Amino acid sequence: MATTGGILLVALLSLLVADGYATTPVVTYDSRSLIINGSRELLFSGSIHYPRSTPDMWPGIIKKAKEGGLNIIQTYVFWNLHEPNQGEWNFEGNRDLVRFIKVIWEQGLWVTLRIGPYIEAEWNMGGFPYWLREVPDIIFRSDNEPFKYHMKKYAEKVIDMMKKEQLFADQGGPIVMMQVENEYNNVQLAYRERGISYVHWAANMALSLYNGVPWIMCKQKDAPPTVISTCNGRQCADTFPGPNGPDKPSLWTENWTAQYRVFGDTPSQRAAEDISFAVARFFTRNGTLNNYYMYYGGSNFGRTSSSSFVTTRYYDEAPLDEYGLKREPKFGHLRDLHRALKLSKKPLLWGTQKVHKINHELEITTYEKPSENICVAFLTNNNTREARTIHFRGTDYYLPSKSVSILPDCKTVVYNTAAIVAQHTSRNFVVSQQAKFSKWEMFQEKIPTIYDLTDRTPAPKELYSFTKDTSDYAWYSTSIKIDARDLPMRPDVRPGLHIASLGHALLGFVNGEYVGFEHGSNVEKSHIFRKPVNLIPGENNITLMAMTVGFPNSGAYMEKRFAGPRAVTLEGLMSGTVDITKNEWGNQVGVNGEKIQVYTEAGAKKVQWVPFAGVPSPVTWYKTYFDAPEGTNPVALRMMSMAKGMVWVNGQSIGRYWVSYNSPLGRPTQEEYHVPRAFLKPKNNLLVVFEETGGNPEKIDILTVNRDTICSIITENHPPSVNSWERKGNELRPLVKLVREAELSCPDKKVITKVEFVGFGEVDGACGAFKPGKCHSTKALKDVESLCLGKNECKVPFEKERLADAGNDTCPNVSKTLAIQVACS
Repeated sequence: MATTGGILLVALLSLLVADGYATTPVVTYDSRSLIINGSRELLFSGSIHYPRSTPDMWPGIIKKAKEGGLNIIQTYVFWNLHEPNQGEWNFEGNRDLVRFIKVIWEQGLWVTLRIGPYIEAEWNMGGFPYWLREVPDIIFRSDNEPFKYHMKKYAEKVIDMMKKEQLFADQGGPIVMMQVENEYNNVQLAYRERGISYVHWAANMALSLYNGVPWIMCKQKDAPPTVISTCNGRQCADTFPGPNGPDKPSLWTENWTAQYRVFGDTPSQRAAEDISFAVARFFTRNGTLNNYYMYYGGSNFGRTSSSSFVTTRYYDEAPLDEYGLKREPKFGHLRDLHRALKLSKKPLLWGTQKVHKINHELEITTYEKPSENICVAFLTNNNTREARTIHFRGTDYYLPSKSVSILPDCKTVVYNTAAIVAQHTSRNFVVSQQAKFSKWEMFQEKIPTIYDLTDRTPAPKELYSFTKDTSDYAWYSTSIKIDARDLPMRPDVRPGLHIASLGHALLGFVNGEYVGFEHGSNVEKSHIFRKPVNLIPGENNITLMAMTVGFPNSGAYMEKRFAGPRAVTLEGLMSGTVDITKNEWGNQVGVNGEKIQVYTEAGAKKVQWVPFAGVPSPVTWYKTYFDAPEGTNPVALRMMSMAKGMVWVNGQSIGRYWVSYNSPLGRPTQEEYHVPRAFLKPKNNLLVVFEETGGNPEKIDILTVNRDTICSIITENHPPSVNSWERKGNELRPLVKLVREAELSCPDKKVITKVEFVGFGEVDGACGAFKPGKCHSTKALKDVESLCLGKNECKVPFEKERLADAGNDTCPNVSKTLAIQVACS
């Protein structure tokens, strides 16, 4: 499939179909699998979203995905990115969907295109453009005529573009599957009978626009017969009852590789062992497609993340991290899993399944076709704490806790989900020696009063409908006269400003003085702002800057959500509490710096900048220049000296930052922010920061990012590398002498320059933070140094006689672990 000849064959087949010489569809399916070009396929898929990286990164990311054993890439189509204003389409830059699909096809991979139009994806408005919200009488995702009209029009646009570029498989292209809607069962009951009819309309609409490839609906247990229902989740082998039809295959469209992060949350991780266990289990349950969501998450540039307080960094725990670097061992362990399953392809797809439950913990699943002498076995230990042994066909097989062993010939263990043979890496952020900031300058926004704001209303405007997703910010100001007799007489008593807000965050000013900041959270967007203020006899100006952290991306009736201040009072006056909610307010969308684009070279010349004096201030723009960092490693900014705001490099937004919102661990959820190399020039790069509450830009760091710390951890029970075998015909045979060994490989043609740690015996810690255990071996260190120093890659055999100090094994009765950490440069 991944060859030029294969691509030409698909093109030839599509021409034959077009000319009437072939009647068999290029892509079809039955209860066992998808069938592409007449061949049953095991599909290893990964979600990679084109707007979450830059076009220059796409080839490298897709190439690594292919190296990871994937043969299909899944992406959403982002409606609000392409049609931000009704009738105005944009497919330029990182919006170039066609170019992205062609990059995938150039690597010989297939594509699943999820057109939505609702995508969720922790993306602003779940992919819907804001203007759709203002269509009269519209109800999103329902049997509603205005919504269906615009949904179909959008779907036609996308599908016509794909057809014009001949990107569907039956045209010789890579798109083998399409998805309409997304996890609709989560909200369907809210729409009652209109939800049921909408599902059927959506399926029929999709097939009416294109029926040359299969259509799917994820998490749609009542999917119409013409589409395939699929599973999303972490454990689809156990939670998915199977597709809702006897002729549909079992497909896993979202296997969450961790969890997206939100500002203020605790780190979310998912071990490579857990993912591989879940995937192996799914394939024992007749699964034939697994998609990792995400395989590469990337960055939420600009204002694209949703109101779930989603961080700018997206699914950094994926097999490829935010910077496109291989996150090991997740990348390598899943690559090895795919290799093991490919070795088992023939019996998996043509064998008969048999499941033998030994007890509630142990299970043997085989797929076998005796007439062709093909057989694969999956040995499962569901005990999460203790290892077990399974006796299978005359042999005892050791199984670590919560693991599956794969035997592509029903005899030979080539892979165990708990035994990671792949190397590990640790990510390093290095302060650049070449990229230094020039002097910092600042420009502070004027704090407006009601007299500066011409848009007047009795009460503050609702935030979503006011900003229309054109800015995170809106100013609100009112004025009230206070009699001297209403002010507290005691110097230790001050009035208070009390604001009830529907979210997401709020700054308060009284008579131009900054009085404070409050915000909601991912769980509860609403919040209370209550701060002491200094009021004066006579006229007092109350000014608020309300903020969104994106628009909603999930749930029913998304078009009916609200945000912003809903009640404003002054407390602690001698006359009591005064409600000023309907005191007449001035309103303004955005800050002035946004309107004149001070983050661009041209816009920066329109304001008067002054040197930064070292005193943090709210609603302030900061500007400086820097040269591109040395080398070719990815680039990031460490924003720890700031608080909350947005960043632009050469006029391009790298997204929102928020480092003043700590997780329960006492650290920000995200400290570093990706600056794509494509945004940079060799010299004089303009960096502009808009700080909302106050920070010190002089302490921002420019970093380069690498994974040049690599490790290997091998135990006595590890199988040899899965690459040691091949399937020749119906026979599994070794390619090399079977040796248990640690394998180390530096990225980007670098070489091993230092052996930082070697432990043989008991080892504590993880890659980048190993600690010596009870056992120690000086011989092991010397052996690793002799085998590895100065090389791009090396292998260290797991042999006790060469690793343990002769006659001085300090713990002879302990099962040995070999742990190695080296540095590449």
